[in-house]
Amino acid sequence: MRDLTKGAEKIRLFLDQDSGMRAAALGAFAERVTERTADAFYVRINKDMTVDERRHALKASRERFRSLQEEHPNLDRQALRLLLIKEALADMSVIGHWRDRWLTHPFPSMSEPEKAVCYLTDADAYDEDHLAWLYNKASLHAIDVFFMQGRRRLSLLERPIATASNNRRLWHGYSAYNPRSIVKLLEMFRVFYNDVLVGLDKQTPAMRLGLAKGPVSLEDIIYFQP
Repeated sequence: MRDLTKGAEKIRLFLDQDSGMRAAALGAFAERVTERTADAFYVRINKDMTVDERRHALKASRERFRSLQEEHPNLDRQALRLLLIKEALADMSVIGHWRDRWLTHPFPSMSEPEKAVCYLTDADAYDEDHLAWLYNKASLHAIDVFFMQGRRRLSLLERPIATASNNRRLWHGYSAYNPRSIVKLLEMFRVFYNDVLVGLDKQTPAMRLGLAKGPVSLEDIIYFQP
């Protein structure tokens, strides 16, 4: 990951709330964090909410946003989003041994209900507008889509099946006998996902990051010769 981002001017890491992942990210990018060219955030969501609960939360968020639009008709949508996030910045909760400060995100979605964000590398280096914009961008949606695509396209990564036997034992019917096979498949899928697969905007992830001018064909990858 560190090698892939060598040419990036800024790096933003959005992480699941996991101490091991936190240690790995801050260790790998320690120098860039010190240079203020890399930032890391925890992103937490409530995965246990039902569909109806998610819809209710989303409806409440949209109603609040519409009310704010009526109060500030001279502000565009982006300015209003930042205004709400700056309000949330003033009301953050301190949680845990490390006294992490968590912001309750004012814009939940169906895929990220009750989203909360913690800025892990806060060095008080940004003004309030810049900080609010970083919190606004915090999301795990992109990596969740990657995981979903991987499970759908790679049978070795399919979720285990619960059997009808005692204790709901799980059957890993497609598991690889050699874990190295999964590593190889994931590497191939990563290349396919980033450079070949286009989204609704007709762009690949590599194109969105400015790393490619167009999609790469499978033939060009398979038959590539240095």
